[in-house]
Amino acid sequence: MAMVCLSDFEDYAKKYLPKIAWDYFAAGADDCTTRDENIMAYKRIRFRPRMLQDVSVTDIRTKILGSEISFPVGIAPTGFHQLAWPDGEKSTARAARAMNTCYIASTYSTCTLEEISAAAPGGLRWFQLYIHRNRAASQQLVQRAEASGFQGLVLTADLPYTGKRRDDVRNGFRLPPHMKVKNLERAFEVCKMSLLDPSVTWNDIYWLRSLTRLPIIIKGILTREDAELAVRHGVQGIIVSNHGGRQLDEGPATIDALVEVVEAVRGRVEVYVDGGIRKGSDVLKALALGAKCVFIGRPALWGLAYKGEEGLQEVLRILQDEFRLSMALAGCASVSEIGQHLVQLSKL
Repeated sequence: MAMVCLSDFEDYAKKYLPKIAWDYFAAGADDCTTRDENIMAYKRIRFRPRMLQDVSVTDIRTKILGSEISFPVGIAPTGFHQLAWPDGEKSTARAARAMNTCYIASTYSTCTLEEISAAAPGGLRWFQLYIHRNRAASQQLVQRAEASGFQGLVLTADLPYTGKRRDDVRNGFRLPPHMKVKNLERAFEVCKMSLLDPSVTWNDIYWLRSLTRLPIIIKGILTREDAELAVRHGVQGIIVSNHGGRQLDEGPATIDALVEVVEAVRGRVEVYVDGGIRKGSDVLKALALGAKCVFIGRPALWGLAYKGEEGLQEVLRILQDEFRLSMALAGCASVSEIGQHLVQLSKL
């Protein structure tokens, strides 16, 4: 079967992944309202395309924190890639490098930071961090990431506790015995209780800053109040995210929250968004509303489940082609021409 759009990869992954793995990747919190709303919110936004613009040559490149990427779509941090493909995060890193875009590797990877880095030397990679009760283990992770050539540190802020994902509870989800959370093997031995530290506050950004020279991006921001606090605490970027609808159900869709965050930030730091991106036109809508770049989570896993590195490259290539086409049809020859004039905010 020809893979024409991202839902083709979703259908394949649902058919061929073991049920426990599919359910883990697909899960949202509680009724999955926010997970589904992330997608539906994009469908309510309408374009205001401009005609008779010269779009014979289009330039879809952009920069994030000074690094050029081939188009404004990166790979969001998701855990346990070996559930989708035997090479796990190593394949993800290779696909991102091949497509010249950014991959954010998760704390909960099934490959080590060092393995991910070695798999795709020269690729643009950021490291996503959860701060754990065992602060020494978190400190060591930050230092390993910097030593391994990661170029940014993404602090996830929306997980003081894990949201209730009903299918995971029903399935008694656990990693298969042959898989390990490689970056935390020793930390698990040290700390048998819940690993996440629910006492983390804004002041811990200063602690992170003392550990590393890497730029700090904060992920999980949904309100103007927290966006302003993020800027005040010196982060270099914000990812508007609700964890794919996996944490607090019935919060805002990320594309809706993006408008509020962008207005609060007023250009002082770069703003990105994840959640619900399924088409190149979704990427265009996000950029029109102020995102510098979007990040995909579940679609990257569907690509891995299809054909590993090759499948993920195909997912990214489809998004790239769709974005280029949508941009041209809307009358934009370059990313710099995309703005709020392209969308009807009254439909939000």
